[in-house]
Amino acid sequence: MSDNHEDLNMESGEASGEEGASKKKKVSGLVALLPTLLKFVAIGLGALAFIVTVAVVTFNILNKGGKSQTVIPENFSYIGTRPQYSMFTAIGTVRARTKDPTPYAVVIDMVIGYDLNDNAAATELTGRLYELRDFVRSYFSSKYAAELQPENEARLKQEIIELLNTRILNTAKARTILFNQLDAMEM
Repeated sequence: MSDNHEDLNMESGEASGEEGASKKKKVSGLVALLPTLLKFVAIGLGALAFIVTVAVVTFNILNKGGKSQTVIPENFSYIGTRPQYSMFTAIGTVRARTKDPTPYAVVIDMVIGYDLNDNAAATELTGRLYELRDFVRSYFSSKYAAELQPENEARLKQEIIELLNTRILNTAKARTILFNQLDAMEM
């Protein structure tokens, strides 16, 4: 009986030894596979970097350093429709002096354009007529004669629109400014 028992132990020992060896083979197989897997990942990353580099260089060459490929003709004939505004003309002619050392007399006849059919804006502008006249006088009194030249009109108009919409008007919005007269004359 003891012989049988020893035989069983030996057989079970051999069996457990074979299982350990197969586990070692499986683990050593994964360890052997890891460098190969890392090699393919590195090749893939290198290929991706190469493709991105080639794409960026090609794009820059075709783009000629950022110049647009679209050619817009100089005599472009399409003109969009400009919005139509109601005009507030009640301000009238305002006279002021510039802040130059030798003051210039400035004569301004300004028109404020606001949204068409905006009755609330018309009412507000009419109600603030004296504030608007004072604003025009003080605005042009704070300027030098050189700032009132015709080449600066677009900037002046934009400044006036911003100031009116932020400081003077509550609900109405000035959309455009027109000058019927803007003369700066040395006194």
